Amino acid sequence: MSRGSRETVGLEVSEGAARILLNRPDSLNSWNEQFGLDLLDVVQEVSADDSVRAVMITGAGRAFSSGADLKEDRSGEEGLPDLSLRLKQLYHPIILGIREMPKPVIAAVNGPAVGIGCSLALDCDLVLAAESSYFLLAFVNIGLVPDGGVTAVLPARTGVARALEMGMLGERVPAAQALEWGIVNRVVPDEKLAGDAELVLEQLAQGPTRSYANFKRLINRRLYAGMADQLEAEADAQREQGLTADFIEGVMAFAEKRPPRFTGS
Repeated sequence: MSRGSRETVGLEVSEGAARILLNRPDSLNSWNEQFGLDLLDVVQEVSADDSVRAVMITGAGRAFSSGADLKEDRSGEEGLPDLSLRLKQLYHPIILGIREMPKPVIAAVNGPAVGIGCSLALDCDLVLAAESSYFLLAFVNIGLVPDGGVTAVLPARTGVARALEMGMLGERVPAAQALEWGIVNRVVPDEKLAGDAELVLEQLAQGPTRSYANFKRLINRRLYAGMADQLEAEADAQREQGLTADFIEGVMAFAEKRPPRFTGS
């Protein structure tokens, strides 16, 4: 698999702070193969760069990320989709790279965080959200299951009851509600998000890096010791869902802008 080209993800580093920009604004920063390659490349770079002491991820344009690009062809053998391959090859290393990075990672959620875009935000250590943003596990709306590690991080953040509600009902959780539920750390006016996130990023970049790293390692040990196994289980479940009639119906309904007619098969 080739390295990222940086066509879809930007990176700026200065004074110990790295700023990662999800940069497919025309598609609301949806994830396709190139995006995955670029984001993995950037995450690995900032993780290995000892001069980087804190990282921020945000989105270009109107969204943080709208999730997987449903327009992309993912047909596998005999034309059937294998939804686990992309997860295992690209997305899992990104998620583990963020969780295991020995430095704090901030998500500055500037708009909708949907599907694996929601997972990406919640996999970060701190989440700052604009007032107009929302969080949505849209997987169920096309007959899939949540992935990107969200089945581990969401219950840890908000509890099982609310995690089940988000995953099963597939409804938007506005920023204010996300704050009340403990999904995010702070909600700020839209026009203040960039500045407030920058202040937190600078504070962390100037702080005791090893203290942050050890604290994060202990949190991972307590809450996410089985993250790699959970990601594999998510991918296996997603592969199974990709072969169902409900998934095909869900994608067709999405494309045709109509409610899906699921049959449970």
